[in-house]
Amino acid sequence: MAKKFLFRGKELEELQKMGLDEFSLLLNSRERRSLKRGFTRNERKLLERIRKNKGKEKLIRTKERDMTILPEMVDVKLGIYDGKEFKLVTIEASMLGHRLGEFAPTRGRVKHSAPGLGATRSSKFVPLK
Repeated sequence: MAKKFLFRGKELEELQKMGLDEFSLLLNSRERRSLKRGFTRNERKLLERIRKNKGKEKLIRTKERDMTILPEMVDVKLGIYDGKEFKLVTIEASMLGHRLGEFAPTRGRVKHSAPGLGATRSSKFVPLK
């Protein structure tokens, strides 16, 4: 038996039926304040595009990293801009209440290897063997 997803004691279907005001009461204070202040023009455009393409498997690209993830965004494929490229993110129920930018990190992992030839004075010496 699969475990049901609960967000603050509510199932996903209940959350999707809720209004924005009711859902905001379940969020932490920072997210609640952000939703209370309303959406920017670009955030409204993104929500309209999500609603329009809800049933389709179309990728929606966005630069709105500071938008809070809402229940109506679940199971939507978004390309979130990280400053260089659009990272593919599929919104899941466990992401509710977080910001979009949290799932597209702007800084990659740095892998350092051995220094190149001529990087330091001592590396000029190359043994014959």
